[in-house]
Amino acid sequence: MEINYRLIENKALQESLYHYRINPGMDLYILPRADYRKKYAIFSTRFGSIDNSFRVEPEEEITTLPDGVAHFLEHKLFEDEQGNVFDRFAALGASANAFTSFTQTTYLFSCTANFEQNLTELLNFVQEPYFTEETVRKEQGIIGQEIKMYEDHPHWRVFFNLLESLYREHPVRNDIAGTVESISKITPDLLYRCYNTFYHPTNMAVFIVGDLDPAIVAAQVEANFSARGYKHMGAIVRRYPEEPKEIMQEKAVQKLVVSEPVFYLGFKDIVVDKLSGRDVMHREILMELVLDTLFGTSEKLYNDLYKADLIDEGFGFEYAAESTYGYTMIGGETKDPDQLYDRIMSEIKNAQKNGISEEQFERHRRKILGSYIRKFDSLEFIANNFLAYKFRDTNLFELPGVLNEVSREEALALIEENLNSERHAVSLVLPSE
Repeated sequence: MEINYRLIENKALQESLYHYRINPGMDLYILPRADYRKKYAIFSTRFGSIDNSFRVEPEEEITTLPDGVAHFLEHKLFEDEQGNVFDRFAALGASANAFTSFTQTTYLFSCTANFEQNLTELLNFVQEPYFTEETVRKEQGIIGQEIKMYEDHPHWRVFFNLLESLYREHPVRNDIAGTVESISKITPDLLYRCYNTFYHPTNMAVFIVGDLDPAIVAAQVEANFSARGYKHMGAIVRRYPEEPKEIMQEKAVQKLVVSEPVFYLGFKDIVVDKLSGRDVMHREILMELVLDTLFGTSEKLYNDLYKADLIDEGFGFEYAAESTYGYTMIGGETKDPDQLYDRIMSEIKNAQKNGISEEQFERHRRKILGSYIRKFDSLEFIANNFLAYKFRDTNLFELPGVLNEVSREEALALIEENLNSERHAVSLVLPSE
């Protein structure tokens, strides 16, 4: 039986994406890429580390989770009654992996042969959980060691120390893996509760890209899901604490075994949580353009800092925007954190006072547009980012159009609003003595 689909086209990118709605309501996206040897598939759920308080309609009772459950669940799905899932993918010539972020969990594989068998393996293991008291205790030990290892990782610590400084209440301030104490509270029953809630097909999506026939792949996915007899589930209501505008603290300092200090400067966005869908994408792209204009490798400040040996190639910046939080980070390794801080803040104040030129703005707009178009050569970029945007109620293919819409006037306003010195913090990792 042929499954109905919707064709999503972008003429500028020369892409045609097939969108299927798989019973009982899961979104399947297939992007044919003729003559590509590699095929790439991801199976994602909108369940990340910040989703630790929720209920399912019509229930009234709130379930509150210890930190680290989404990441723990990701690990546990790779071990089932048949053994280690990685071994089965390896036997089929595929490379498999998974990752958990603040907002989603994704399972994936890439292969050049045995695609149909590998896709079946992906769909099966994600939909067939197996948790026991013994396997949970074993995993608590494994993840506990991973958590302790990251406690000594300088770039990991400087990142989360900054988030802890920017946020007072929001769970984005907590480590994705949780703590040794928090994961000790995880039980099989808790895992099944989370699995049955967040791994329902209506909260998940599949994206597949490669030299494939969409109708054949869609029929395979539909057959796999229809045999499982899923029941209707009410809407998931996620609860997040009310986050004040003020930051938690202005500075965090930790000493670790490093050769040079690691410096991150962060700004808390207090507007993004009032936006949704395409508006979040608009703000994200505009902020990326602003940061590239101020701190990009082609600008005078970057080259002056590099020549002064205040930064190296690892210096960078990012802006993260989700429906409940947003932040800007700037930094890297430096021999003089104080001087680097002064130079960055001076550049921001100068831009707030004098603005940026039309030539600068347009040059960086073209640069970022070219960068995005080149990224569409990557199967991984398309699949991972398409579902990330889908879970934010927007469409990756709209990105070049949004980039062409943003204006210099908006950029100037965002410099003033979002790089506000009253909502900034510094995180430092210094060499231990």
